[in-house]
Amino acid sequence: MKRSEINNYIREAEDFLHKMNFLLPPFAFWSPEDWKNKGPEYDEIKQNHLGWDLTDFGIGNYEKKGLLLFTIRNGNPAVPSCTKTYAEKMLMVRPGQVTPWHYHQSKMEDIINRGGGYLNVQVYGSAGTKTLNKESPVPVAVDGRNYSVDPGAVIKLAPGESITLLRGVFHQFWSDDGTLLLGEVSMVNDDHSDNFFLEEIGRFPVITEDEKPLHLLVGDYTV
Repeated sequence: MKRSEINNYIREAEDFLHKMNFLLPPFAFWSPEDWKNKGPEYDEIKQNHLGWDLTDFGIGNYEKKGLLLFTIRNGNPAVPSCTKTYAEKMLMVRPGQVTPWHYHQSKMEDIINRGGGYLNVQVYGSAGTKTLNKESPVPVAVDGRNYSVDPGAVIKLAPGESITLLRGVFHQFWSDDGTLLLGEVSMVNDDHSDNFFLEEIGRFPVITEDEKPLHLLVGDYTV
């Protein structure tokens, strides 16, 4: 992706979050120049990959397969001083934009529809890292209701509703029409080693630097 595209999508997200009355922490708005004046007391932001995160999954068609996220809080088992065992993210899903099939081996997560329209979540069990289990029912929990659905079922969540996704559950999600504001509350998040995609795709974009970053992405940090 071009950096200019990423900058424009972040500007769009800032406008959308303002309309949704969803407030981000101050470091969301720091420029690369602002970062140069920040001391080691801010290392947790970099070490735990807090902040802006935008990906086309290496496919090159962000508006069809892509996701914009902002990690608000996260732990890091590799850093002894970090004792957080949980994570929280904001996700923005554009109309018709799909987050492709994947599951997590370590992380259990809740995805919350904060508003903007209906969220579709499709689920399968896993029969290995590259295989959908098309035979067995899939356990899910929707706002405290624990039950099982048929493999490949699509669960439609209205604003305010949420789903718990257990470890090993393949899932993809998308919006039919409106731009969605989603929340994610989970165990510690590790995007480098705990995303298992059904397709041979990447978690982070390859960036062409055609202009300066508006804000740093989590992949831009150096500690």
